[in-house]
Amino acid sequence: MNKYLLITERTECFNPEDIAGHYEYLDRLKKEGRLEMYGPFGDTTGGAYLILASSLAEAEEIGNADPLIRRGSSTVTVKEWRLR
Repeated sequence: MNKYLLITERTECFNPEDIAGHYEYLDRLKKEGRLEMYGPFGDTTGGAYLILASSLAEAEEIGNADPLIRRGSSTVTVKEWRLR
């Protein structure tokens, strides 16, 4: 499994009501052993989370399944992160 950094950024359509579903989704990823860490940015423009996935395609699929992304509240950028 590789590590992927998912960076979310709020859109103009951001809806604060979508945050609860986002955290439920992250809790599920944590229970599945896929989520290593996460957190919002201090400037409230979005956040990031570090996941384990077998490929970039799988990591993108996980990121796009996030309720914040599906509902248009945020966009996601996925990068393989080769931590040392």
